[in-house]
Amino acid sequence: MKTLKIIVLILVVILALVLLTALFVDGKYAVEREVTINKPKQEVYDYIKYLKNQNKFSVWAKIDPNMKTEFRGEDGTVGFVSAWDSENKNAGKGEQKIVKMADGERIDYELHFIEPFESTDYAYLTTTAVNDSVTTVTWGFNGEMKYPMNLMLVFTDMEAMLAPDLQNGLNNLKTILEE
Repeated sequence: MKTLKIIVLILVVILALVLLTALFVDGKYAVEREVTINKPKQEVYDYIKYLKNQNKFSVWAKIDPNMKTEFRGEDGTVGFVSAWDSENKNAGKGEQKIVKMADGERIDYELHFIEPFESTDYAYLTTTAVNDSVTTVTWGFNGEMKYPMNLMLVFTDMEAMLAPDLQNGLNNLKTILEE
């Protein structure tokens, strides 16, 4: 019986240390990638402002060809929602909403993931003119893991997880727009 008490006490101490450690872990993360496209800034912006077009270049939209999609509102305007539902756990279920737009400059999105886990994150696309016929597009993604889940960020490299998909999506966008 004494051995069992010692084991329980050790487990309680370990759990307390883990939870205490989580108090000091920043739960915020941000990942950003960019690509240069040989097209004028307004032309690029006029393509990316439509959330339905994101399904043509985003690698996440291509995970499941049988994914159910639903659109609500007027595409290319604040409030437009693109929802998805997939049996594939890598795609899951959720929705993306345009929450803010600066014409020709930036589009901000709220991403609500429902399955396989519940979370809300944020993304954006920006366009910056390099010159009259070349544009840099930046795609960023940021979020926050609440306590005590923030401890996962010690073991999870969000940059390594998200950056390749963002870059591949931007490379797809470049190919589409430069054809």
